[in-house]
Amino acid sequence: MSNIVDPLVGRIAARVRTERERRRWTLARLADASGVSQAMISRIERGESSPTAVVLGKLSAAFQLSVASLLALAEGAQEEEGPQGRTDGVAGVRRRDDAPEWRAPGTGYRRRQITGPHFPAEIAEIRLPAGARVPYPAAAFAFVRQVVWVLDGRLTFHDGETVHELDAGDTIELGEPAERVFVNATDAECRYAVVLTRGAQP
Repeated sequence: MSNIVDPLVGRIAARVRTERERRRWTLARLADASGVSQAMISRIERGESSPTAVVLGKLSAAFQLSVASLLALAEGAQEEEGPQGRTDGVAGVRRRDDAPEWRAPGTGYRRRQITGPHFPAEIAEIRLPAGARVPYPAAAFAFVRQVVWVLDGRLTFHDGETVHELDAGDTIELGEPAERVFVNATDAECRYAVVLTRGAQP
């Protein structure tokens, strides 16, 4: 059974395949660039396996996209199809139920896109369960400016060699790409927002 709310499974699969084919990469090339096995990439592209946040981090880094961008592209595909009650690309009210929630298998990590695909900044709400640890390679942060804003709970944020303890209301603006780890070392859920703008197109 999938750990990602349908129909997002298929859209993430299609987006990974589209990004690979757009670059004219073979599965072997993407596997080499990302460190994810060809077999796993093949299962993801066929919608047979739900990628973890860590795996998506590796794939997005290989594409020189942020995880937020990769997921926003997949989620944006749903809006471009014209969900009931919405007009494609038009600003306005976005109901909570209109935004699919992505759940990473294994960690219970949950992500909901706040802004639509045509908004100039990407804003996402993340729920990191107690004890969860999600690492991302430096390349996942290339070409973007990003702010992390803790809304509830406490986030232990590893920014390269530096560790920050962030409480509700705290923010951190990220600098040059570095290996980063999001950790919830508490016994309660941590909820935070990621605000991202793209710098240069890869």
